[in-house]
Amino acid sequence: MIFAGIPKLPAKYAGWIMPLILSALMSATISMINLWKNVGWFDGFFAKWFSVWLFSWMIAFPTVLIFLPLVRRFTGLFVDLTPPPSA
Repeated sequence: MIFAGIPKLPAKYAGWIMPLILSALMSATISMINLWKNVGWFDGFFAKWFSVWLFSWMIAFPTVLIFLPLVRRFTGLFVDLTPPPSA
């Protein structure tokens, strides 16, 4: 169970959920740092950041899904991705 009796999703959804969470965390962090760096702290900073972050996330999530297969192939040039033999 995740919480409140909601069951966990099947493993086949990990390919969608992990990029969803990763893109949310990365776009939240980057948008907050960029907003702070460019305009500094001000009244209503978090409200403005939240709207900027949502827009960033709308771009980030599909971008991650588009580039993920390419990044996996590129990673395979440097890392042996074959699963280890079962013991």
